[in-house]
Amino acid sequence: MQVTILGSGTSVPLADRASPSVAISIEERFILMDIGPGTMRQLAIAGLEYQDIDYIVISHFHPDDTADLIHFFFATRYPPVLEERKPFTIVAPKGFDQFLELLKKPYGRWLDLPERLMNIEELKTGQKDSREFDGFRIYSAPVDHTPQSLGFRIEDRAGKSIAYSGDTGYCEGIVDLARDVDLLILECSFPDEEAIPGHLTPSEAGDIAARAGAKKLVLTHFYPEILTTDIEAQCRKTYQGDLVLARDLMSLSVG
Repeated sequence: MQVTILGSGTSVPLADRASPSVAISIEERFILMDIGPGTMRQLAIAGLEYQDIDYIVISHFHPDDTADLIHFFFATRYPPVLEERKPFTIVAPKGFDQFLELLKKPYGRWLDLPERLMNIEELKTGQKDSREFDGFRIYSAPVDHTPQSLGFRIEDRAGKSIAYSGDTGYCEGIVDLARDVDLLILECSFPDEEAIPGHLTPSEAGDIAARAGAKKLVLTHFYPEILTTDIEAQCRKTYQGDLVLARDLMSLSVG
């Protein structure tokens, strides 16, 4: 498993932090976790080809996690790409079909793709769910952000694992997904002294990782407020394991 942090920021534009997206490579499979604005360009900078994406996994329907679907669909229509494009799958919370129809409506046919090209797998939003794909399995559970928000755990055939929170507040759903995980990617939006519902602080993220027994913790999804604080020191109040503060275009290996 190879992981590239494409966007470690949020909805707030920052010169060095794009909106949320993480690329995961498992054997020959290319998985994209969320696709916030600017993801397509980040892929190009990272040397990754958008036309090679096999799976796009959506955690929830906020613009900073989905906006580059528009760019992805439109770029896929580029004739030299469309002629060679292999089918891909979008894994998303229940309701994605309706979300996609509304997203496409202002653009008319310009986001339409051949039916053979795109498969949609909707996951339950009120309970745990899972899907088996070629080379890996994905587990989902509701997390504390919006009614549709899901966190994920991905396991490959060798048993190596990655958990990804998307946006969330402190909840048991993400603790369960992260049990003994090899790599835990958690949002970490605001400093401890500015905690708000639906998002995590460094000490909350650390507590989740410690309770779950995560082998390595990556903190990401930084709002400007948290970037002026000592994120590591706040996280170390609750977590003493391997800790990484995400940067755009950072790569990590699992296994």
